Amino acid sequence: MEKRLYRSQTDRKIAGVCGGIAEYFGVDSTLIRLGWILFMFAGGSGILAYIIAWLIMPEGN
Repeated sequence: MEKRLYRSQTDRKIAGVCGGIAEYFGVDSTLIRLGWILFMFAGGSGILAYIIAWLIMPEGN
């Protein structure tokens, strides 16, 4: 079975990016969200990375 990275339809706050990453790696989505917030405060590049991930990652089933 092939693992694919999708945006989550069930575990989403904004676009499902963090929920999809959490499902892919099998971790709690809260940890991914906290890491993403820290990444956003480290120079602001996290916002751009989130938008790019939102545009690139396909919607999950």
